[in-house]
Amino acid sequence: MSKKIRVLIVDDSAVVRQTLVDLLSSDPGIEVIGTAIDPYAAAERLKTEVPDVITLDIEMPRMDGLTFLQKLMRQYPIPVVICSSVAEKGSYNALKALEYGAVEFITKPKVGTKKFLEESRIQLIDKIKAAAIARPKPMRSVKVSPKLNADAVIQRGKPQTLTTTEKICLVGASTGGTEALRIFLEAQPAGCPPIAIVQHMPEHFTAAFASRLDSICRINIREAKNGDSMLRGQALIAPGDKHMLLKRSGARYYVEVKTGPLVSRHRPSVDVLFRSGARYGGSNVVAAIMTGMGDDGAKGMKELFEVGAYTIAQDEATCVVFGMPQEAIKLGGVQKVMPLQSIAGEMVRKCG
Repeated sequence: MSKKIRVLIVDDSAVVRQTLVDLLSSDPGIEVIGTAIDPYAAAERLKTEVPDVITLDIEMPRMDGLTFLQKLMRQYPIPVVICSSVAEKGSYNALKALEYGAVEFITKPKVGTKKFLEESRIQLIDKIKAAAIARPKPMRSVKVSPKLNADAVIQRGKPQTLTTTEKICLVGASTGGTEALRIFLEAQPAGCPPIAIVQHMPEHFTAAFASRLDSICRINIREAKNGDSMLRGQALIAPGDKHMLLKRSGARYYVEVKTGPLVSRHRPSVDVLFRSGARYGGSNVVAAIMTGMGDDGAKGMKELFEVGAYTIAQDEATCVVFGMPQEAIKLGGVQKVMPLQSIAGEMVRKCG
């Protein structure tokens, strides 16, 4: 029988601990081996049993999650998924946690409708599984809930492009993507081609993520708003919990930000962005798919390839998880496979 993913939950809220236990235990491939009320209790538990993944709150009594994370990563190479509220105050801390070595982060489950809780469960389980394989060890494949494709948000259609319009860059990433995007965007020159990015990230976190990148990069980076124009020297990041589509009005490219169902189990979805790029950008698009678990973006990249776009996949050696790029390669939608550090230069070169 295949080994289950063993998870330790660290959170000072009894309600959150129990909710996480219930949601994770609903998947046959996951076993919750215990819970801890704070980092000190977690440290005691680690003396007797080491889990495959830890979920970690940020704000806790006696020791905050960031301090514990730094101590943990010096002693145990355990994948950590930050479990934080979506409050603006927590956004910066969650991003710092990713810098300190956390693999992913999720929003704490909220009281709400059955649909919302089900979507939270799927995303939570996916991120736990992504964390578990984000290290060099064999991992069994696991079944996931049925998922919608990009048809749920945008129908596939004939390209509606103008060959004289400016080149547009589209990028998709997931697990490990926050650091990959930092490297990619820091390498962009001032006046680079317009860039639209989907990074799998919860609501309210993308604004802080974009702001942090904007402060360290030469180009302008911000969370996208509906109707924003695609401009040179600017990157737009899809807001968490919203899909982002490329659209065109005459020779002007802009983005549409909208709600909709989960696509490939994600919102925002890379498949949605890439399909819209195939329809409204066609051969004017240069696209890259980066590190991430699953296959979101693979089908969309194949559609881009089929309409003449230039398509790039990050190579396995530089990926935290080689899932999304690998699936795009398997479908035959990738023209170039290259290390992360080379992608920015290649995209600028192809855009002329």
